Amino acid sequence: MRVEIWSDINCPWCYIGKARFEKALAGFPHREDVEVVHRSFELDPRSPREARPVVPLIAAKYGLSLEQAKAAEQRIAANAHEEGLPYLSEGRDAANSFDMHRLLHFAEEHGRQAELLDALYRANFADERSAFAEGRLVELAVEAGLDGAAAAAVLADPEAYAEAVREDEATAGAMGATGVPFFVFDRRLGVSGAQPSDTFTAVLEQAWESRVAIPLLTDAGEACGPDGCAVPQR
Repeated sequence: MRVEIWSDINCPWCYIGKARFEKALAGFPHREDVEVVHRSFELDPRSPREARPVVPLIAAKYGLSLEQAKAAEQRIAANAHEEGLPYLSEGRDAANSFDMHRLLHFAEEHGRQAELLDALYRANFADERSAFAEGRLVELAVEAGLDGAAAAAVLADPEAYAEAVREDEATAGAMGATGVPFFVFDRRLGVSGAQPSDTFTAVLEQAWESRVAIPLLTDAGEACGPDGCAVPQR
């Protein structure tokens, strides 16, 4: 069985949703027969390449004060911590993620996509040093077990794996996805948002047992979309 996960490195609910899904997958009896593939989805393709502080961006997007935006980040951090994930609620930044997605496709070809995705999430949400700092992506690629020179060559060529990213995004659009994370099980069952692990467990079981191509879309959970990320109420 194949599970495809559309996500963006800038999306905190993708980071949290991945952990919730993996918790469900770890307890799934047929987990060794599940292939997980990560797909590209840019929340804001027009975002500048220059990194900008996250809290002011949240404040501007939602019409919040800086204090309210900080509180929203702290609530997201609390959700991450509940899943055992490190999360910096202050001092993070964000920038265009297209190069990250291109590098993830390069990593997939070399069997290191999962490792690079974990490294990117950690760098973006947990490390003091920005994931968007000069030379940082090459460092993260090396940490993930990739060749540094080859990764640098990919990043230096703006067209390398660019079409693969665009194809992922076009597929997501054709499926009706407007936000991430978005999980698709064997192209038959869909789950939108960072659902609880129990929900992922139920869908894994249904996808395994069901051979009828009737799509199931759960009520949307916390997710990030073009208009921003869901802010938890606790």
